[in-house]
Amino acid sequence: MLSFDEYKSLINKHLTDFIPETDCKAAVLRESMEYSLTIGGKRLRPVLLLAACDFAGGDIDQALPYACSLEYIHTYSLIHDDLPAMDNDDLRRGKPTNHKVYGDDIAILAGDGLLNTAAEVMTGEVIKYAGHPHLMERHARAAHEIMSRAGIRGMIGGQTADVKGEYMEADADLVKYIELHKTADLITAPVRAGLMLGGADDEMLEAFTSYALDTGVAFQILDDILDFEGDAELIGKEVGKDKDLGKCNYVCVHGLDAARAELHRLTSDAKASLSRYGSDADFFIELAGMLEIRKY
Repeated sequence: MLSFDEYKSLINKHLTDFIPETDCKAAVLRESMEYSLTIGGKRLRPVLLLAACDFAGGDIDQALPYACSLEYIHTYSLIHDDLPAMDNDDLRRGKPTNHKVYGDDIAILAGDGLLNTAAEVMTGEVIKYAGHPHLMERHARAAHEIMSRAGIRGMIGGQTADVKGEYMEADADLVKYIELHKTADLITAPVRAGLMLGGADDEMLEAFTSYALDTGVAFQILDDILDFEGDAELIGKEVGKDKDLGKCNYVCVHGLDAARAELHRLTSDAKASLSRYGSDADFFIELAGMLEIRKY
């Protein structure tokens, strides 16, 4: 397997390769899409997809279109999150948010364009293997996994609960739903999709699904913690907004000490899910540990 930085470099090198050319009349659309894609980011989700495929013995070149598509979906969600009607953020990754550069209208269309392009790329990959039923099934399952976990029962459902939860009485069940779907689903999707592309068996899928869900919920809890006590310069956007907006997040409901304890428990459980694979799973074990202590 490669290192995190090696997977990330591969993704960054090919990130815009799968975006179709646009007519000159819509040139600003592609410019806006590429602006948000290329201003930085951890690339955690596409790295997880490539690493999972690699771990299962698959071809990461075949997985690359799915990894980039996953980043298109993640980026579209951030563009829309930043809009005045949603979180109303001026900065993302230390740079002006898309709507601050291109206006609300183009930002909305750029998000739409990224989501649609992801679907176009992945379905195109499925069609490519039409003459190879076994491979076609792997690709179809991976595409469905990503789109369903990004959809109304996944990320979008979680975002809806997050938006509607503003200024509501703090509720632990609502917080759990938001954690699982707004964030954890889009971390679980690349892990499962990568394994599917690599031909993983059911036992491997089950173990890594537990790993990804725990890691995803831990990721959101740390985001909640960082919103209370993080460094805005490191994070690249304003902090303290969850409290100002009355967001129903883990810290608001359970407090900082409980949030830190739950973050550690989930990280430990995630690592334990992969114990049967020993040192072969070191990439994922070490990544979970790094995510637990991240500062942005």
